[in-house]
Amino acid sequence: MAIATRAARPSPLRTLWHSTVGKKAVMATTGVIMLLFLIVHMAGNLKIFFGPTDFNGYAHWLRTIGEPALHYSWYLWIQRVVLLACLVAHVVSAIQLTHRDMHARPQRYRSKRPWRATFATNTMRYGGAILALFVVWHILDLTVGAVNPRGEAGHPYQNVVADFQVWWIGLIYVVAMLALCLHIYHGFWSAAQTLGANNAARNVAFKTIATALALVITVGFLSVPVAVMTGLVS
Repeated sequence: MAIATRAARPSPLRTLWHSTVGKKAVMATTGVIMLLFLIVHMAGNLKIFFGPTDFNGYAHWLRTIGEPALHYSWYLWIQRVVLLACLVAHVVSAIQLTHRDMHARPQRYRSKRPWRATFATNTMRYGGAILALFVVWHILDLTVGAVNPRGEAGHPYQNVVADFQVWWIGLIYVVAMLALCLHIYHGFWSAAQTLGANNAARNVAFKTIATALALVITVGFLSVPVAVMTGLVS
């Protein structure tokens, strides 16, 4: 006599991940985590205006966070692993959602999409690709030091100055930061919608916050290469 067996039910997390709503929620959540990191990272970068002692001291301090519970640099490695996981989940979700969107819309309807929606979508897609490539460059440049003109471990101030004294490296950062500006603006607004935080009464406030965050973070990051390229920081 055959024994009937029940088909294994997928876990709620697995079901959520395979749904469109779930992928949007993953994008929104990981986007918020990375946004918080960008705010802190940008604020730390501004210490370069206080000179090499302060900036190099700040970089050293980051490696001692959590001591003695954590060993030297463990906090940074934990942070990197978390950010890498967020980045991978964010990118994979974006690619899969784009794939679904392309297959769900007949070709004849695409030309009828509102210009603003098309611009925002293209900005997120192409801007995201630019930022993904920039992250790889940034790691090789100022984390590993492999493509940095100086690349001397333990001297982040000098490495940053050496970087932006080369015009085309500065240009790479300017383009990436402009892409980041648009990505933060559209991403923050999309995250608010996905997480259900927005409504008709709060739309203006969220758009204002999105604009302010995008501008402050972008100007903060751009101030460093501009200061080096103009000789304000040397």
